[in-house]
Amino acid sequence: MLNLSVAKSVPNFYLTFILRFCYQPLKYFQKSLILDKPYPMSQHPYREDREALKELLRLYDNLRNGRPNSFLQEDDFERIINYFDEKDDLPSALEATELSVEQYPFSSSLLIRKADILLAMRKYQEALQVLDQAGLMDSQDVDLYILKTDAYLALDQQAEAVEILQDALSLFDGEERVDLLFELADVYDDYEAFDKVFDCLQLILEQDPLNEEALYKICFWTDYTGRNEESIRLHQRILEKHPFSELAWFNLAAGYQGLKLYEKAIDAYQYAVAIDEKFDYAFRNMGDAYLRLRKYKEAIDSLEKVLELTRPEDVIYEAIGHCYHRLGNYAQARFNYKKASHLNPDDSKLYYKVAVTYILEQQWQPAIKQLEQAMRIHRHVADYNLAMGECYMGLEKYKEAVKYFGLVVRSKPKNRLAWESLLSCLLEAEFYEEAIVQSEAALEITGQKSIFLFYISMAYYRAGYLKEAFLYLELGMQKNAKLMKRFVELYPPVLQHPQVVDILARYKKSKRTEE
Repeated sequence: MLNLSVAKSVPNFYLTFILRFCYQPLKYFQKSLILDKPYPMSQHPYREDREALKELLRLYDNLRNGRPNSFLQEDDFERIINYFDEKDDLPSALEATELSVEQYPFSSSLLIRKADILLAMRKYQEALQVLDQAGLMDSQDVDLYILKTDAYLALDQQAEAVEILQDALSLFDGEERVDLLFELADVYDDYEAFDKVFDCLQLILEQDPLNEEALYKICFWTDYTGRNEESIRLHQRILEKHPFSELAWFNLAAGYQGLKLYEKAIDAYQYAVAIDEKFDYAFRNMGDAYLRLRKYKEAIDSLEKVLELTRPEDVIYEAIGHCYHRLGNYAQARFNYKKASHLNPDDSKLYYKVAVTYILEQQWQPAIKQLEQAMRIHRHVADYNLAMGECYMGLEKYKEAVKYFGLVVRSKPKNRLAWESLLSCLLEAEFYEEAIVQSEAALEITGQKSIFLFYISMAYYRAGYLKEAFLYLELGMQKNAKLMKRFVELYPPVLQHPQVVDILARYKKSKRTEE
């Protein structure tokens, strides 16, 4: 018979914190409204800015066309180059950089800007030549190395990109070194040296423990590389100096969770939400940890907090439904599974899970309706057909039940559960002759699984062939006496037959003697 006491799978809703994988925090600011100004200010700064740019473009056009008395500062050229770049007019931007370099041949910043435009135009070798030239002017500009890296990566020369960045790391410190480490991490990611990505992020956090981008990314790479112990040690060091970093607490918790140390993970998540009470991913993962510990009530509390803080997700409702299911509250389980199915109507397993709650309450017709919806999406899933057979057995419509069990047996002939469901149905329907045939087939097809010796015995017993029944019962007890309980469950009155009792008692006595 089917084991439908619990849902077949735990919802996989634990998401390692991949939020904003290429996250760059935007710094917003608001200018103060100064009522008493010590000096007059322009009422139309944007108009003046446009007029200034218009004048610069006029001067640039004069210079470009060789008109006399035309002169532009180095900063003016950069502004003009940016203007064309923002308009996606790369040829004009390149022309402006070339003219700027003619006017200021020793400006490394203009050469780097020219290389940047060449990269955008996919002229990688030319860009590298210009960057080499810029390096002779100023080797202390971090953009020089970052753009060289981009060029080498575009040329599929990852080793050269790594070498450039590793050499540059010794030249810089502070924010510039952090930028280089991020660039190096991206290079390692590009050619799948994932452990080295983790190493780069670890170096960043050792230098800048509260770097948000690194904290977000290292959580993902910890899970991906399985380096949970190192992540735990790193974040413990960070928290010793910065105990109010909710991201560090979250990452510490995720490290514990990766090692299945769920109690410790929960403690760390609780610190994270104490610092930031709207930290929805911490509540989400805490819910998962409680679920793994089978603390379903606590899991429900955490997951319902997620629903308060974020927009509804089918996976959260499914997880809450699973918790209620395990608590035996099938009505609430069903309510949440249905919520999940409304959000994700193409997920057939959600309809199946709703059906299971009805089956456990022996509400066969509502269960069938849910299974029909599941099977419209995925017709041949074994669990759905087995559940449908269970429903029709409950309604005592045995021919329909046999049809669904038979479908699974034909598609998965070595599936023991499918055979047991079919044989139980045949016995309950009193199709004894067919039960004999099918139980013997099950024994052969499944590789002589001993459980089917007991089914054969029961089929013969119910058909009135006692000699054969006792023979197969003896064989079954010889192979696996522990399955005797399953044999008795098939037809409890069998214990009223003295010869059956004698066989069972004999093997029980033999087992005690061996012990």
